[in-house]
Amino acid sequence: MQRSILNRLPTQPISSFPPTKDRINAPKSGRSFADTLKETVHEKREILSISKHAEFRLKQRNIQISPQIWTEVESKVALAKEKGVKEPLVLLQNAALIVSAKNGIVITAMDRQEASSQIFTNIDGTIIID
Repeated sequence: MQRSILNRLPTQPISSFPPTKDRINAPKSGRSFADTLKETVHEKREILSISKHAEFRLKQRNIQISPQIWTEVESKVALAKEKGVKEPLVLLQNAALIVSAKNGIVITAMDRQEASSQIFTNIDGTIIID
């Protein structure tokens, strides 16, 4: 009868890079990984993207929205999302936007005059920015 030979693996992982002083004594930022991750996710969440359809509508209808107004829209949509709103209608002085707060995407856009004769469905909140 032949004996089988088993190769045992060490219980500790083997690293080809021995610890160096740089890695051992690396300065710590004082922030935890969880805090850094939350901050990064929060920053990405606040930025709205514009769907191709909405971008086409903005250009087609010559709707200009200043960076200051976009910043306000982003903050209001983030606040609405915290309150449970999923698809708000955002009314601006010159435009009406339907936004997916869940995905952070502007779905469609129209000028304010056109919006006055429309019926909006599948929205669960309204944000008015004048």
